[in-house]
Amino acid sequence: MLIKVFGSSVYGIQATTITIEVNADRGSKFFLVGLPDNAVKESRQRIEAALKNNGFRWPGRRITINMAPADIRKEGSAYDLPLAVGILAASEQVELKDADQYILMGELSLDGGLMPIKGALPIAIQARKEEFKGFILPKQNAREAAIVNNLDIIGVESLKDVIDFLKGNLNIEPLRIDTRKEFSQHLEKMDIDFADVKGQENIKRALEIAAAGGHNVLLIGPPGAGKTMLAKRLPTILPPMTLHEALETTKIHSVAGKLGTNVGLMAQRPFRAPHHSISDVALVGGGTFPQPGEISLAHNGVLFLDELPEFKRSVLEVMRQPMEERRVTISRARFAVEFPAGFMLVASMNPCPCGYYNHPTKDCVCAPGVVEKYLNKISGPLLDRIDLHVEVTPVSFDELSHTRPAENSADIRERVIRARNLQNQRYLAEEGIYCNAQMTSKHLRKYCEISEEGKKLLKLAMDKLTLSARAYDRILKVSRTIADLDGSELIQNHHLAEAINYRNLDRENWAHSK
Repeated sequence: MLIKVFGSSVYGIQATTITIEVNADRGSKFFLVGLPDNAVKESRQRIEAALKNNGFRWPGRRITINMAPADIRKEGSAYDLPLAVGILAASEQVELKDADQYILMGELSLDGGLMPIKGALPIAIQARKEEFKGFILPKQNAREAAIVNNLDIIGVESLKDVIDFLKGNLNIEPLRIDTRKEFSQHLEKMDIDFADVKGQENIKRALEIAAAGGHNVLLIGPPGAGKTMLAKRLPTILPPMTLHEALETTKIHSVAGKLGTNVGLMAQRPFRAPHHSISDVALVGGGTFPQPGEISLAHNGVLFLDELPEFKRSVLEVMRQPMEERRVTISRARFAVEFPAGFMLVASMNPCPCGYYNHPTKDCVCAPGVVEKYLNKISGPLLDRIDLHVEVTPVSFDELSHTRPAENSADIRERVIRARNLQNQRYLAEEGIYCNAQMTSKHLRKYCEISEEGKKLLKLAMDKLTLSARAYDRILKVSRTIADLDGSELIQNHHLAEAINYRNLDRENWAHSK
């Protein structure tokens, strides 16, 4: 007897429906074809034990299973459930109704229980697109899949529940959640706040500008000055995610298996802070079966690289292209997958190996030339993609002990949202441009006009501070954002002056004064 059931395979953040054909015939052999990987091949042992422990038997017949399309690699243990259901139906141990109306996915434990899977959200999206009636999957992944409406999401705990449901002996109500209501409920939920930070008003201002214009930022200062504390609070002042951004972000985390159990739509912007020992593949994504890396997990959020010079140079260099294109393409001999990578980079570093160069009270003990060598670990092309270089100085005792309340994240976020709204209107006709940080030279000429006085100020600053040529465009972009925060149509001289102040590492004598 020939039976067809349906599963799904995820490539990148898109799913492809897999037709699983199970044929039972005379004989006693077992064949599994259609490019299965080792995890799929090992499913026989799991399925056999699960069947016996749930009152069924492994059929003493020749079982041939084809997973079509046969030229696409099938990976992972999530095919256990559709394979088991297909084997039971083909060997006539059960008679199932409407099994071909559902996508079936789930890993079986030996007692027949279902374990969570990766990629439930993109699978559900594809199932609705192909007009399946529903999606049967482990209960732990049901909330994630229920984000998709007009599709019956059947969360189950065991193989026996699946069989009883498909036979019509068990009624399981499809899980339905109000996506918009759940999204709005969690939108304003913040565990941390800028009000927790004492002093550092100039750094808060720099991060506000970075958030308003989508600029990458580098914080440079001694240990204990508050660089990490400030960086962690940056997502709290970024504009709230739209429903589209939340769905896209959730898909990436679903594919990577980072959502956890019983989690629905992500409403908070992600904050990823990988350790400096991270490999190239872990940062940008890849592997034998490509998975999203940290830059994709930070999509629509913040990627924080603490102790930037300690990262391997090769790791930092692979970020350059994704930072420009806002996506990363991972190519293999037979296929290529693409992951979104639209993130804000926030990096922090000590100014020298001992950490106390330019410290107001402690002396630097590094040898001559060591500071320059330490800063040179960061390549020019990478530094060129960072708009704001901000020097962080330690907070004094008076500021730490002061009890006056600091400005909270909600107030700062309101100003950021107003500036972003101005940018949305400005770049409405510009394809692929959403914020000031993405402007090209053409857009700078169009949207960043400055007065003759402003040009003189900029020329004077470049001569006096010996700013490098790469600083020119960055200063214009940042001054455009500062003007937006002020609600000004034109870039004023004081906007330029403030932007010039955020280019510390471009001062050619910054590390030569030792």
